[in-house]
Amino acid sequence: MAVSFAQRPGMIRILPTCFLVSSLLLVATGCNQVASTPSPSPTPIAGSPTPATPSPTPTATPTATPITQPPVPQRPLISAQGIGNAQLGMTLGELKQKAEAGTEFMVKSPFIVDFDAIAVSRAGKVDYYILYLAGTTFNDTDVIQGIYTENPDFQTAEGVGPGTLIREAVSVYGKATLSYNLQNEGREYVRFQRQPEPNISFATGNGNSNPAGIYASPTQEFNETQQFREDAKIQSVLVVCLSENCAR
Repeated sequence: MAVSFAQRPGMIRILPTCFLVSSLLLVATGCNQVASTPSPSPTPIAGSPTPATPSPTPTATPTATPITQPPVPQRPLISAQGIGNAQLGMTLGELKQKAEAGTEFMVKSPFIVDFDAIAVSRAGKVDYYILYLAGTTFNDTDVIQGIYTENPDFQTAEGVGPGTLIREAVSVYGKATLSYNLQNEGREYVRFQRQPEPNISFATGNGNSNPAGIYASPTQEFNETQQFREDAKIQSVLVVCLSENCAR
């Protein structure tokens, strides 16, 4: 079953160079000898002991104990390949094999317009949703083509994810452009000047109700702005497959 996701406009080597460094160590040794005339040795006087020179007692040098910093915990990654353990192109059955003990998979129908979902949860908290076309089923042999999360524990390599302030994301990815289309249920999205990947979408809510962007009035069918509220946040992240290879 192939799920079709439309790419939104504006969304979205380092060849390792090896240098061989050679070094040559030159060791020069020299010996200069100077001839000398032996000096007569003084005759020791009997009964006069030679005072012993005390040997200094070596002092132990304290060894500094290195301070070990605890490792910084890594948040589950959002990338062009997927979200956490869920990777685009794998089957649902393969995801279940990789899932941690106690992970639950629950069907959510309906979920959003046009899509149902399988909620992947741990300890009662949803990590992410596997999307598929509404009105169909999604089995262990079906291939994952869309993954959606509202969980702030998941972030991109640059630390951007659900709950990130848009102004903070701007400092990472550059200028933000927010938009929504009434033909798309008014769903509001933000794309950045340096969008991390073309198949990653950052959603900010609904343009009809409490939009993150500040739009000109009156609003149109399609609305776009580069102004946004100071407290506006990214609410969810969607990663989709833009290649036919995912529908294997």
